[in-house]
Amino acid sequence: MKVFVGISGASGAIYGAGLLRALLAAGSEVSVCISDGAIEVIRAEDGIGAGSRGEVVSAFFQRHSVTLDPAALIDTGDMASAFASGSALAGAAVVCPCSMSTLGSIAAGITRNLIHRVADVMLKEGRPLVLVPRETPLSAIHLENMLRVKRAGAAIVPAMPGFYQRPESIDDLVDFNSGKVLDVLGIRHELFNRWDGPS
Repeated sequence: MKVFVGISGASGAIYGAGLLRALLAAGSEVSVCISDGAIEVIRAEDGIGAGSRGEVVSAFFQRHSVTLDPAALIDTGDMASAFASGSALAGAAVVCPCSMSTLGSIAAGITRNLIHRVADVMLKEGRPLVLVPRETPLSAIHLENMLRVKRAGAAIVPAMPGFYQRPESIDDLVDFNSGKVLDVLGIRHELFNRWDGPS
């Protein structure tokens, strides 16, 4: 499957890295767009303070074991990207994590960058769009925006890892959420054990 992944400026960029690992392991063709806000989050959360944007992204991917062709990275300002057009026939798009600003833009149909535009295209074309919001607590505006995009055709998969898997690491928690996204996309994986009742 050809999948566009947008990483926006919510806390939890590690969720985006985990999703990329999972999609690549499943054999998906992945393209990635990282917002300016996400770069700042990565600098803060991963302690990557110095360096250019490219150096920050490279260090982030290396730290989280993401092996990605540099050609798969798309600039947020590249509105001429094939993904910006419905005729490109992208298989799916995921925004992970999805900031409340990005959610609000998508809900309102405002396309200020490529991540917003791709989400807008997926909704108008009736193709799979998955949003992974990471915020707490949620205001009425956040909830209304989630309902609005859900009604428009998006799937909402909040960064809410389950604990019946008995996670032993942060990666286990991230993998659980990544697996839920892949479930929505219909992509097979072995990121967690399926629940089959109490043992």
